[in-house]
Amino acid sequence: MKLVLPQVLADELAPRVSAAAPQAAIVWFDEHGHASGDIGDATVLLRWFTPPEVLNSMVERMPALRWLHIPRVGIDSSLVPAVMERDILITNSAGINAEPIAEFVMLFMLCHAKQARELLQFQAAREWGWRSVQPVELTRKTVLIIGMGKIGQAIARRAKAFDMRVIGSRRRPQPVANVDYVMGDGEWRAHLGEADFVVVAAPLTPATRGMFGAAELAAMRPDAYLINVARGEIVDEAALVDALRGERIAGAGLDVFTEEPLPPDHPFWGLPNVFLTPHVSWYSPEVRPRTLSLFAENLQRFASGQPLLNIVDKQAGY
Repeated sequence: MKLVLPQVLADELAPRVSAAAPQAAIVWFDEHGHASGDIGDATVLLRWFTPPEVLNSMVERMPALRWLHIPRVGIDSSLVPAVMERDILITNSAGINAEPIAEFVMLFMLCHAKQARELLQFQAAREWGWRSVQPVELTRKTVLIIGMGKIGQAIARRAKAFDMRVIGSRRRPQPVANVDYVMGDGEWRAHLGEADFVVVAAPLTPATRGMFGAAELAAMRPDAYLINVARGEIVDEAALVDALRGERIAGAGLDVFTEEPLPPDHPFWGLPNVFLTPHVSWYSPEVRPRTLSLFAENLQRFASGQPLLNIVDKQAGY
């Protein structure tokens, strides 16, 4: 068995590979896709932060490739033509960043509920402005989570710890721990008016691209707050800007955007009811070790013929 692995991870991966698949040969590649040896007979490829065009070129040069592992949750940038045209097993790293992202969702909710931005402004101005703020509780508030994968489940667990009512949407409406009501795909639109907070945590697929637009924003309550920690392309940003400017919703916490980095002239920067962060909700020092441990476990399974973890449906997009 031959593996094609990113050179940047050599020191961390080599001992893990040795433990998981001692007989495996390794070919290292750099950020440009240049390999240290022949990759034509390699069966395993670990993508790192490889540009899509480089990934496509590598897969084209790997006719024996059987398994591609993606070190992130979203697979949209990995579905290049060479991958789509072949019967290649794909796994992702779902779950490795669920904890930090869920904590960021709570940050957005708490900052809005407790008016943290206003309080920081009072501190900066050395003003005792307690009469000007009216913090509210998260207790008994309703959060609607669109996308009940591992990230959505981590959000639900934290929201339930705050004694919130949690409703969630998933493709197959099976019961989920810490969720009071699980609805089927698309049914969430009928429940937007119930939510104090709406959290977008769904994968980017052809079906979800642009799914949250003007009609969905209009269905939210004026005091409701939108949070997007999924992909910017899922939300119609122009419609969101209009809704925020018109105060048709209370505000938004945004960590992802259609164009990243967000252009300096984008309206989001100047809207007082927007809390935006530079796509950092996924990050934690624990994410990288979790990613490599997941790959090592799957490598051991692959070498021994066991089912792999986190197999994704490339046609569905997740």
